[in-house]
Amino acid sequence: MHTAEVIWTCEGDFAKGTYSRGHIWRFDGGLEVPGSASPSVVPAPYSVAAAVDPEEAYIASLSSCHMLWFLDLAKRNGLSVAAYHDQATGALVSEGGRMWIPRVDLNISVDFDDAVPDKADHRALHEKAHRACFIANSVKTEVVINLKD
Repeated sequence: MHTAEVIWTCEGDFAKGTYSRGHIWRFDGGLEVPGSASPSVVPAPYSVAAAVDPEEAYIASLSSCHMLWFLDLAKRNGLSVAAYHDQATGALVSEGGRMWIPRVDLNISVDFDDAVPDKADHRALHEKAHRACFIANSVKTEVVINLKD
């Protein structure tokens, strides 16, 4: 079982909608992360730009899950990864009166220590990582893998 606490206390006038959307995410290991509505959804001062919003967390979760599986698969295939960087992106869109994130792009750059797989083998590892990722398997969002040379 995985758990997360979301903790919010009203600061402002709730009835008027002029209250802070800032809150805390507390994870089972004790880490606390400031959370908020996105400033693009709820304007300042009622959102906290420096906090993590649910849309960012969603994109980061997909990216992190993919990376962890990729690293494990690379290790199992005898590859040594020196660095991994993903500049993941996604955007909210409105369809039929509902907002959602239909696509997340993982824009990945990988540095290998020694043996570098050819492009086809590298891509195949990412495809396997995508199929193994618990988060990607749990959502209807299209996840696109873009490998940077």
